[in-house]
Amino acid sequence: MKQAYSRRRFVKVSALNTLGIGIALPLTGKTFLVHAPSPGPDGMPVGNSSFVPVRAASWWCNIEDLLWSQKKIVDKIRFRAEAFAEAGFDTAINFGFHIRFDFANYFGQLHGYYANVCEELHRYNIKFMDHYSCNHVERPRGEEEFRKLHRTQRHHVLLFSDPVAAKHAQYEGHYFNDICQVNLRDGSRGYAKQYQLEAFCHNNPDFLDMHGKYLRRLIKDVPVDGLMVDDMCDYAGPLVCGCNHCRDRFRREYGLEIPPLDDVEFWGDTINISEFQWGNYENPAFRNWLNMRADSVADHLKMVKGVIGDIPLMTCCSSSGPIYLNAVNLNLERMSPMLDFIMLENCGINIKSVNWTRMDSEALHQKDIAFRRGNKPAIALSYTIYEKGGYLGWSLSRFWGVANWSSTLNHRLEEDPEDMMEIEDIAKPFNKWETKQSPLNCHEGIDLAEVRLVNSRYCKENGWRGEDGKEQWDKSAAWSELLLGKNIGYRFVRCEELSDPVALSEEKTPLILDSIACVSDNQVDAIKTYLAGGGEAWLALPFGTHDEKGNKRKSPVSNTLLKSKYKNLIFINTVTDSDPLEKLIKKKRFHPVLTQLAGDERWAARIRFHEGKAVIHFLSRGLVAIPHSSIRDKDNIPVLKDIETTIKDNRLSYVINTSKVPLHSLSVMSPELTEEKRSVTIHELKPGYARIDCNLEGIMIYAVAQPATIR
Repeated sequence: MKQAYSRRRFVKVSALNTLGIGIALPLTGKTFLVHAPSPGPDGMPVGNSSFVPVRAASWWCNIEDLLWSQKKIVDKIRFRAEAFAEAGFDTAINFGFHIRFDFANYFGQLHGYYANVCEELHRYNIKFMDHYSCNHVERPRGEEEFRKLHRTQRHHVLLFSDPVAAKHAQYEGHYFNDICQVNLRDGSRGYAKQYQLEAFCHNNPDFLDMHGKYLRRLIKDVPVDGLMVDDMCDYAGPLVCGCNHCRDRFRREYGLEIPPLDDVEFWGDTINISEFQWGNYENPAFRNWLNMRADSVADHLKMVKGVIGDIPLMTCCSSSGPIYLNAVNLNLERMSPMLDFIMLENCGINIKSVNWTRMDSEALHQKDIAFRRGNKPAIALSYTIYEKGGYLGWSLSRFWGVANWSSTLNHRLEEDPEDMMEIEDIAKPFNKWETKQSPLNCHEGIDLAEVRLVNSRYCKENGWRGEDGKEQWDKSAAWSELLLGKNIGYRFVRCEELSDPVALSEEKTPLILDSIACVSDNQVDAIKTYLAGGGEAWLALPFGTHDEKGNKRKSPVSNTLLKSKYKNLIFINTVTDSDPLEKLIKKKRFHPVLTQLAGDERWAARIRFHEGKAVIHFLSRGLVAIPHSSIRDKDNIPVLKDIETTIKDNRLSYVINTSKVPLHSLSVMSPELTEEKRSVTIHELKPGYARIDCNLEGIMIYAVAQPATIR
């Protein structure tokens, strides 16, 4: 007979609202060059290397958990920890009590709750990371904002001060109203209207003192294995911050004053467009102001890392490439020296989630950021409401070669679905399949990189756009989709590596330079050294019209390169105007490792090396979302209920260059086949080339072809 408190019955009785949704290395003929991990920045502790997440899940909290240490709450913790172990998770990441300083009056019982969570999870060798927003308090302004907050942000766990109590809200003697950012328009407290938050200032020493004291208390009270300090940005946008601390810093570092909003030379149009589009990027003073803001957040994060020491640290980042990030001051590359894990938030619970190719550029860009931080773990967080969405998120992590963080997001909806699932029930089947059938170590896998795609944060930070209105990230993202569609392995090269002539010249794979307008002198020298040594580059103009600070050069660097007549410098059209890759292939200037002969080309294939042996990951680009009949997200888009496929021809054949990718016997496997394994037929065509035939019949989303000897 089952015990009275089965997990499912306990969840129902207690009204538990459980919410929760390798780095590319160079290809040089037969030799794969493995970069030595780079050390952490001077003075920055590197997190505990023994803690490496692989299969993580959100540990959802709700407001009744503040009733800890009541037996009901203690039992709930125990049952869920057991369920996490059964589901195969190695890491639990807190979700809830998110706007942390709203709970300042309850830190005692909250930390007691988290300590209890750690105790139970550690019984199963499951690590626990706390996750919270450090620099906000929820302060809806008016009845409409109040109701909006309760409709769309329930997942935060809402317990905020009313307007009367808010005047007195404080922690460690620091009143919240006194440490907020200042609105440049009217001097009021900075307000992020999209989230109904008032924001603290990253340059305010009282806020930094308060946050530091909280961190010391947290790590003293709770044996956390890691911390995710969230919202390291400015959600209030360019309207902030006009406090004395920010003004003093701008004056001290740049000798400049923050001007009033009617200064068109600095701000541009502040009347007719959204504040998130403000700014005259032609003005170096405005660019300096953006630079100061980015440094302010990075300095805050540096303080956090200094307090927590070797406890692993990460923050949240749903995007790292586009210009619009300047408005909210989200700069992952600037923050990365302080981070031990790099996390991509793969946002979305709606039907758009099946169109995953747009996220490939972000995933690989952030994966490179993690690699340059000393090959630190990269983690992808995917949200879901139902089972198929969770499986798609797991499949994406497998395809990208990163750790998977599974999370439901039921409380982002206005009310919980009647048929809501717990994340441990969603993830258990594919977690169990992975550990039994295909336990590939995502952090040790090495992506096949046939080309190197340059993306420039200098272009982003300086707000550069071409005559076609496109920014440089538009080019990078377009190249990503093009390469993905042709099954060509790629990796990103970012600004620091582009400045290193040794790193560039170590590899013989082509360098793609599409619309790299902002280029430093060091980068110019490195590229010249690379080209002079016979390195190959595909260059689409403009190139080097500005320096790294956004200042216009007298003459574009491309003019100098053109005059030098480098043998392997190939000028191409920009990717947003044509398909330069197809032209290069037809002219035999580029030879892909993998060429498809038969089957639906919407099966994306990515080659990764595990234990020195080639593994091929397949992910469908022919998915169709089945919407929920009635449930919609906060943007009124139907929630993803199920997934189908439009692919009919699943018998895939390829020619593969075995001189570059030696093959061992391969078997096709998938959670969709459970324990079935299908042999991949390999036919040698001629020396250095083979045909491979893969049967993906009955598989809709994800499959892997791997050697049996890899465990």
